[in-house]
This record gives sequence, structure tokens and C-alpha cells, in this order.
Amino acid sequence: MLTAADVEAAGGKLILAAGDRLTPLARDRARELGIVVEAAGSSSGASTPSALPTRTSAPVVKSPVAAPAPAPVSAARPATPVAPPAARGSRPLVLPPSGALYRRNALGPSAQPSRAVDRRPKAGVVGAGHVGAMTALRLAESDLFSEVALVDVVPGLAAGLALDMWHGAGLYGFSTRLSGSDDLVALAGAEYIVITAGKPRQPGMSRTDLTAVNAEIMTSVCRGIRTHAPNSTLVIVSNPLEEMTHLAAQQTGFPEERVLGMAGVLDSARFCALVGLTGKARPQEVRAVALGSHGPEMVIPLSQAFVGDRPIESMFDAETLEALVERARESGGEVVKLLQKGSAYFSPAESAVTMVRAMVRDSGEVIAACVRSRGAYGAVDTRVGLPVRLHRRGLKEIVPLALRPAEQQALQDAAARIAARIAELPVPC
Repeated sequence: MLTAADVEAAGGKLILAAGDRLTPLARDRARELGIVVEAAGSSSGASTPSALPTRTSAPVVKSPVAAPAPAPVSAARPATPVAPPAARGSRPLVLPPSGALYRRNALGPSAQPSRAVDRRPKAGVVGAGHVGAMTALRLAESDLFSEVALVDVVPGLAAGLALDMWHGAGLYGFSTRLSGSDDLVALAGAEYIVITAGKPRQPGMSRTDLTAVNAEIMTSVCRGIRTHAPNSTLVIVSNPLEEMTHLAAQQTGFPEERVLGMAGVLDSARFCALVGLTGKARPQEVRAVALGSHGPEMVIPLSQAFVGDRPIESMFDAETLEALVERARESGGEVVKLLQKGSAYFSPAESAVTMVRAMVRDSGEVIAACVRSRGAYGAVDTRVGLPVRLHRRGLKEIVPLALRPAEQQALQDAAARIAARIAELPVPC
């Protein structure tokens, strides 16, 4: 590939050896200087199809001072001395890179560096709405995955979003590949799948208002996952959360430790953020855990809430704390009402990604997630938010906390009401 510098060094004529090419800028420079470009072996003055196109602009006005024409310089032997190239056919001549090389569709270097096998796990996201798209981006940004596959039933939607995200890979600084499809077969090989598919809440709707329509969607999605990604671990975000988590486990047939519901991480984060609004602490200084349901039966045990090392009850009066808990419980509806169309997606996406990161890293941190209780905390056997530790294959253990009797009773009541709603789910066809 010959650059403008090679053209300028050629003098009056530049002879192209077999396989030589000019960059677009080199072509422009040759026109400006009136330099003839021809292929080696061609008749004098006859340019080849690979040389310059016919001049269409006004001829360049040359200096009236006559100067002796310099001897032609072969393109294979530029004026600047370089190391002799290897024999033709073994390795092409490599010239110093030019900024013009990548202008106007010029060809770049053809040799690609070899890459080691990428042993990072693959992740998938089902549903390319606001929550799903943001989840896919945040998973990619973590750079913990070889690929993030985004799937949505709308043709072109997931592929377009994935391409848009990938365009920013250099800006974000991640190497995770992004792909998009309208076919669940794209999830093949995924170890972690976040399911966000479903209808979002609208103003005036409760999460349970979505049960029938989202149950149908969840059933279809999970049957596809069972076929194409049978070894994956699922994080369910679709509402109503506990019912959809139960349905996902039922329809995939996966072991219970590999089907988790995302609710507690989000509700805990909302409570911590609301404490931060009081001005007495930053959100990251607050530690709390939201258990029970992702809805009216949410339980935030204040005995387990701290600001730094201080019990939160030593910093706020009971009335203020009750108001904070209630606002956390209604935070999703508050966002829906303000948006007027659609629901929250920044914090739900980050919460789902937090769970997946905890699994990939095997961090051992205690978080809240919707899991099968199996009698833990005296709760009936159902899907309910509990404190847990995760590992690479999902649920590692349910963590026992020293709850007060009233807090434990509230958790048991929440589990009983969730179990009743799950019992009323329509039987999938």
C-alpha cells in the first residue's frame, strides 16, 4: 500500500509493481503534482485501470522554471531506503502506516492477530425492552462474558440494539461480543439468562394485573430455553415476580437452585437510596435487606438495617423509618406514575446484573433473591424473597438471619399469601 509520501518521492512518474495499491490520499496527491502513475511493464505514458482515473479537473499550473525531470522511481523501491522485502508471494511489502489508509473505504491491514480461546461464559437476555436492553449493556460492560445474546420476538429489534451497543465497545472499554436475534436458538450455550420478557406495568396497574398475559409469554420462553440452553441458570425479572419465577421453574424443569427471581436486590437498593434522600447518609453507606414479596408483602427487617456500623434505628425515629419502608414498597408504582407510560428500568437492570455478577465471581456476598423456601424461616414451601448466597450454578444457600419474632411472622405471612397466588396460576397448555 503506497502513501502520499511515496508519491511525493517518486518525482515525475510512479511505477506500480504487481500487487501495489495507492491510498485515496496518495491518488489525490499524484493529481495535484501531475505525477504519472503506471504499471510496471506498460507502454510509456499509458496508465493502467489500477492507476489514476482520467483527469476531470483543471490541469495543475507548473512553475515556468525548467527543471530536469528526475529518473522514474519504482514503487517497489521508494526513495527512502528500507530493508529489502521478502520474495514476492511469501510476504508482501509492509510500509509504515498512514493516517490516510483508513479514509474513504481504503483497505486496512489484512493480517489479523491470532486470538486465544475465550473461556468466559456466555450470557443471554430475553426481552429487548428498556429493562432487557439496559441489562444486556451492563452485562457487556462488566466484561465478564464472551458474548451477550439479546433475544426479542420483534424482528430486527434485538439485532439493532445489539449492534448499536457494540458500536460503543471501544468507548465503554469492553470486549464482550453482543448479538441480537428474534430466535431463542441464539441462547445456545448460554450459562446465565436474564428473562425480562413481558408486558410492563401502566399507571393504575398492580403487578398481579399482569399475571395472565405474562404467564403465557413466560411459558413460551421457558420451553425454548429448555430446548436451546438446558444448562443455564435463570434470573427472572418479569412481573408478577414470584409467580413468574415459579412458572419458569415449572416450565424448564431446571433444579430449583438454577431458577432465581430478582426482587430483593432492587427493593433493598431502593430502601438504601431513600435513606440517602434524608441527607443523613449516602446510599452506599446503608445496609439493608428486603425480603418477602416484590409488592405489598415486602418485609424490610429493621433489625438487619445499618448505616455504617450504626443500627439504623439509632438514627431515625420509628415514624420516619415506617415511612421509608412504605415508600420503598411503593417505589415501583411511584416511578410508573411519574413516567405515565412504562416502568422503571435503570435500577431493575442493574439489580439483575448484580445477581449474575455475584454468580460468575462466586463472591459469597449476602443478597436477597426470590427462591424456593422449603420451610426456611418457618415459611411455607413456596417462592419467596430470602437472604441468600449465590455461586456459579445459582443458589448456594439460604442465609439464616436473627430476625425478631414480628419480622419473622411478617415473612411467614408474606410467603403464605404468595403461595395462595401461585396456586391460582392458570395451568399452561
